Amino acid sequence: MTSLTLAAAEEIIEAAHQRARAIGKAVSVAVVDAGGFPVAIRRPDGARPLTPDIARAKAYTAAVMQRPGTMLKKWQESQPVFFAQLSQLPGAALPIMAAEGSVTIKKDGEIIGGLGIAGGTADEDQRIAEEVLEALGYELEFAAWGVTGAPAAPGKDA
Repeated sequence: MTSLTLAAAEEIIEAAHQRARAIGKAVSVAVVDAGGFPVAIRRPDGARPLTPDIARAKAYTAAVMQRPGTMLKKWQESQPVFFAQLSQLPGAALPIMAAEGSVTIKKDGEIIGGLGIAGGTADEDQRIAEEVLEALGYELEFAAWGVTGAPAAPGKDA
């Protein structure tokens, strides 16, 4: 079983901050392990105060639900009551936040964590997350639930 190290989390965070600075944004970045527990969270100067909590909830969601927020968002839209109940489960550490900027970290076919970006627009948060993970060699393809065969292509919701 592959684990997500602190060094890997810090590499992801630094790359995300570099990409955010390139577009003039101050974003908070959270990286959690496969169980949704924080590995590293960073809020740079200029990022809004609530963004670390939002980033952590996005990362947690991507890890424990084992799918990126963009996929979960479509499921949430079709079953809003179910998603509202998820966040109220006794074992739920954080709210389930099916949103852009919530991306599952997958390496060699194994889910090893979640990445949350908060502070840009929804599209900016998503773009930063996907670009960083792709540049660092992580996988961005996930099969839809109940579907066998080829996974959805990056940027395509299944």
